[in-house]
Amino acid sequence: MRIPLPRPRSLAGQLFAMQAVLIAVVVAGSALFTYVSDRSQAEQAAGRQATSVARSIADSPSVREAIRTPDPSAELQPYALAVVRDTDIDFVTIMDPRGIRWTHPDPDQIGLLFQGHTGPALRGRTFTETYTGTLGPSVRAVTPIRDGDRITGLVSAGIRVEEISQRARGQLTALLAVAAGALGLGAIGTYVINARLRRHTHGMNATELSHMHDYHQAALHAVREGLLMLDGRYRVALINDGGRELLGVTPEEDVVGRSVAELGLPTPLTGALLASEPRVDEVHLTADRVLVVNTSPVTGGQQRGSVVTLRDVTELQSLMGELDSERGFTQALRSQAHEAANRLHTVVSLIELGRAEEAVDFATAELELAQALTDQVVAAVSEPVLAALLLGKTAQANERGVELVVSDDSRLDDGLLPDTLPARDLVTILGNLIDNAVDAAQGGLHPRVTVTARTEEHGSELILRVSDTGPGVDPDHTEAVFQRGFTTKPAGPGGRGLGLALVRQAAGRHGGVLSVTSGDGGGAVFEARLPLRGSTVVESAGGAV
Repeated sequence: MRIPLPRPRSLAGQLFAMQAVLIAVVVAGSALFTYVSDRSQAEQAAGRQATSVARSIADSPSVREAIRTPDPSAELQPYALAVVRDTDIDFVTIMDPRGIRWTHPDPDQIGLLFQGHTGPALRGRTFTETYTGTLGPSVRAVTPIRDGDRITGLVSAGIRVEEISQRARGQLTALLAVAAGALGLGAIGTYVINARLRRHTHGMNATELSHMHDYHQAALHAVREGLLMLDGRYRVALINDGGRELLGVTPEEDVVGRSVAELGLPTPLTGALLASEPRVDEVHLTADRVLVVNTSPVTGGQQRGSVVTLRDVTELQSLMGELDSERGFTQALRSQAHEAANRLHTVVSLIELGRAEEAVDFATAELELAQALTDQVVAAVSEPVLAALLLGKTAQANERGVELVVSDDSRLDDGLLPDTLPARDLVTILGNLIDNAVDAAQGGLHPRVTVTARTEEHGSELILRVSDTGPGVDPDHTEAVFQRGFTTKPAGPGGRGLGLALVRQAAGRHGGVLSVTSGDGGGAVFEARLPLRGSTVVESAGGAV
């Protein structure tokens, strides 16, 4: 049977044990230091007290008078015992200059030689020492008794070391009680702090936290979608590699700790990131990308920040635009097939009625009209992608009752466009401008859309101009029409207000400019100018150039 190994202690438990041991060591060290210090101070205080008592006795006139008598012990012994009784001194010994005792707490020691040093006192100096005498170790003071200039005796007053230790032990008991209280409070405080830490670390130990951090970092770098974490003050707390790429933040740029408002993002995107309410699948444009943004607040009793995910749908949006165009072409072809069937029935009916000549004339006129349209477009714009786009859009516009014509000054030869200007971007620019113009012109008295595609005289710039006979653009909205979400039409199932923003984004990627003016006969004129050579890409926070 395999015995399971004990699980390593959690990080909070390790910190608690370390802090408890640290507090115990600090308290024990403080107690030991205080005890040693108090004992030293007690010995010094005992020496000062003994010195004070000894000098008081040596200066007493009655003591000097008793020394002159034939039997000094008879008067000095009761006096010494009274001093011991009235003070905290353990003994008072009065002796002659030779060290023969006149007094002693033990009467049997009177007349015997004093045990200790007397040399400094015989030279007239008071001194203290720790010495082991008949009463055991003691701190004593020895001072001379003077009768004029002559030393007639010596006084020794002392306190036993045992008594000093008892005083220090009494202080130590109180100190230990305070230290135990401090240790208990420290342990309780440490426990409370570590209990909170355990909640934050979910009881995981240091190894588990380290592994989680490694997995966390690996996941952040592996995820291709952008991930942005903001704190409660909308500052960047974390951003992964995908987020840096999608937001245009270089790896060398340190954005952690900076506010979202300082990242130089487009205003609508910044507003979405700063919003307190969640955002779900919102489409936003940067200088060269179409992003789907989702935000979710991180709450735990209070607003702690938000998590932002970013998905790049630039290619998807372009493909959707192409799919919409294909759907339009399909509808136009279906309509044309229906019309062709009607015309074919007309031709057949004329033949059946015996009017073959009229049938030939009718069929010839229809073929000449279709061929004239094709010849007109191809003659003006021989670039195949744009020519196909114009033919398809012409059929779509005609189906919606709008006349789409290519202007006489249009001229765009095949092979003129550089590889740096892909056909997909041209389809995005011109296709959205035409769709917007057809929407504006539809329903008018003489709905018409005019398209101009040409280059400048020296071939350095491509000009795509689309004008319509619609109501035009309010001068106050000439800048707003290029912002994502702006529209004057009812919102459809997929939303509106993205086409012109995508046009400006595509133009901006190639260093081009997009403008709108009012036409001479009314309506709006949208013009995109794209450099064909020697151009540099110009980007701005909002993708507008």
